[in-house]
Amino acid sequence: MRCMAVGTPRAAPCGLPRPAPRARSIARAQQVAGQGKVYIDPVEKEAAAFAPATVANLGPGFDWMGCAVEGEGDIVTATALPDRPGEVVIESIVGDGGRLSLEAPKNCVGIAAIETLKLLGAAPSCGVSLHLHKGLPLGSGMGSSAASAAAAAWAVNSLFGCPVGKDRLIYAGLASEAAVSGYHADNIAPALMGGFILIRSCDPLDLQRLPFAGDLWFVLVNPRFEAPTAEMRAVLPKEIPMKQVINNCAMGGSLVAGILTGDAALIGKALDSDAIVEPVRGPLIPGFQAVKEAAHAAGAFGCTISGAGPTAVAIVSDPEVGERVKEAMVAAFKAAGQLEVNSAKVVRLDNEGAKRV
Repeated sequence: MRCMAVGTPRAAPCGLPRPAPRARSIARAQQVAGQGKVYIDPVEKEAAAFAPATVANLGPGFDWMGCAVEGEGDIVTATALPDRPGEVVIESIVGDGGRLSLEAPKNCVGIAAIETLKLLGAAPSCGVSLHLHKGLPLGSGMGSSAASAAAAAWAVNSLFGCPVGKDRLIYAGLASEAAVSGYHADNIAPALMGGFILIRSCDPLDLQRLPFAGDLWFVLVNPRFEAPTAEMRAVLPKEIPMKQVINNCAMGGSLVAGILTGDAALIGKALDSDAIVEPVRGPLIPGFQAVKEAAHAAGAFGCTISGAGPTAVAIVSDPEVGERVKEAMVAAFKAAGQLEVNSAKVVRLDNEGAKRV
């Protein structure tokens, strides 16, 4: 079936900014005569999307807070497969060292694409071929699987003219995350939507975007040490003393207050004060405590583990301070942890999330 332009793109949900208009139309849903089945046609032959790295938890915000950051990310290219309705295939993956499966139901990219097709509102009249370019290392604590899923969901959605809003595409990303790292949205929500996202609930899904005025700078240092999410979750305590719960509730409130008031120092102080998760995960990352201390000494407002680790994240006042903090953190990983570093960068908050490329 051929593509036909009908209507105009609707406004983005939840106040999210829409990318600049492109030369494409909304997909047309049409009923096949005598069959009673409604199909939706693609409006483009190919669409590519980028999704950024994310920082989840941010100290006391375990599983309920995350944000997107500028810089590296994953790119997925989706291509329409005529006469193969509903089929999803992964043609190639680069940047993963050959470690990821090319079977769509066993890969976060394929799962997100399959689930996105279910959200279109009608059966797709074509299949989808996927190409993944990994810009984020696996097991890095920077939302690698979520970036892949978000890029896949947005690329597939774009093939059909973006009929599904980013807030609903999170369901596709959640299905993907559940298969590889757990049913939580603190990476996939900011990877899709950008900015700071507070997750009030995943079931039912209930999100709150928190606006931050101005620039916010992060230092991200990823050492050459893998920390799989499943293993890092296994060390979490089953019972928590009341004193620690009260501390994290107070620091979580301070984290939200810092975001809403644009106070980077307050965000850093809150980020620095997790009394539940960081104390048990930190010792599993060689040299982490020395890295945290080095970040403070170099001028950081606060430092903690990004996601499940091993990436360390610090909040700084400006890029110049960020460069000093970055160098100090790298040196500490090498000296105290005997770890080389994959990447070290100073980046800003990403308020856009997944986008066409």
